[in-house]
Amino acid sequence: MPLWAEVTLRTLSAVCILFVMTKILGKRQISQLSLFEYITGISIGNIAAYISLDTDNDWYLGLLAMSVWVIVSVGMEFATLKSKWVRDIVDGKGTVLVEKGAILEKNMAKERVTLDEFMEKMRSKSIHALADVEFAVMESNGDITFLLKKEQQPLTAKSLGWAVQPEREPQSIVMDGIIINDALRRAGFDEVWLRKQLAAKGVQLEEVYLAQVDDAGVITIQTGERSIP
Repeated sequence: MPLWAEVTLRTLSAVCILFVMTKILGKRQISQLSLFEYITGISIGNIAAYISLDTDNDWYLGLLAMSVWVIVSVGMEFATLKSKWVRDIVDGKGTVLVEKGAILEKNMAKERVTLDEFMEKMRSKSIHALADVEFAVMESNGDITFLLKKEQQPLTAKSLGWAVQPEREPQSIVMDGIIINDALRRAGFDEVWLRKQLAAKGVQLEEVYLAQVDDAGVITIQTGERSIP
């Protein structure tokens, strides 16, 4: 087999194997990573590159190494689910950076967070004054979460003493001109109702880019060029 064909075949195989193993590892592996998951991701990526390009060695050795990493990673995830002690070691603990409105310089230094970085993170959360912050924590994934002081928090129905009914999420019942029957059933409607709604608004099914229906049965249609309430 020519070398270019072997590299191509190895690369395609590595992509397929990497996809399957990432599915096994779960959604956490592609979201905010813990330290161990970060190390696992880098290692598996390097091994995948080895499978693609190192034609001097057998490809199945790379597959074996990837399998071991996946088994260890999945085993560690189950261990963190069962044991807080393991979870604290693997995922780490959050560090309080602001407590009762006072910034804790010692903890900032411990996490090596500068004031500029801290203020930048505040602005990214639409907070512009430290005086508005009651509590802030650097989470184990490196993100910083903030709790505003009571007087700075937005009004809610609970704070106003209003009783509200629970609401279901809007259902996307048409995407790219195709009816999503499962979503339509969850919303409590059928295709006949949908076609009547579209006819009443003068829209063909093929024109609909996205259609959603809310808990009250109100349908909103996007054609890709305009919104039809």
